[in-house]
Formats: sequence, C-alpha cells, structure tokens
Amino acid sequence: MAKKDEKITLDPKEFAAAVLGGNAQRPDEENKLYIKRQLTLYLEATLLAQDFNHLEESQFDMAKAQQREEVLSKIIEHRYH
Repeated sequence: MAKKDEKITLDPKEFAAAVLGGNAQRPDEENKLYIKRQLTLYLEATLLAQDFNHLEESQFDMAKAQQREEVLSKIIEHRYH
C-alpha cells in the first residue's frame, strides 16, 4: 500500500495487457469480432490508466500545495503569536 505522500502510477501498457489477459474469446465468437473487442479493451484500458495517472499527479500536487500552506500557516502563527 502506498504511503499518503507517494504517488501511485500505472503503466498503461501493462495495465491494458492485464485487462486483456482476463478477457478470453467466447466459444461462439468469431475471431474478427474477438480481435475488435480486444483492441477496444486495450485502447480503453490504456486511456483509463493515463487518465488515472493524470488525476493522481494533480491530486499529489494539490496535496503538496496544501501541506506547504499548512506549514507556512504554522510558521506565521508561531512567529506572530
């Protein structure tokens, strides 16, 4: 489990490959349809991982900014009280 101050990032290609690994071809499914479904899943999984990484980055940056603000507030409070 990641610590509060650690970013979690996903490798989009590895994530997509893991998603595809759990998606077997159905017995009555044509190869072409299966390949299209796999390609769609791969692209969606890759984009989802990229979106997650972007969100995680922005959340991490926001958390760092909030921590800086808290430290500065404590310094100012201590100095002037």
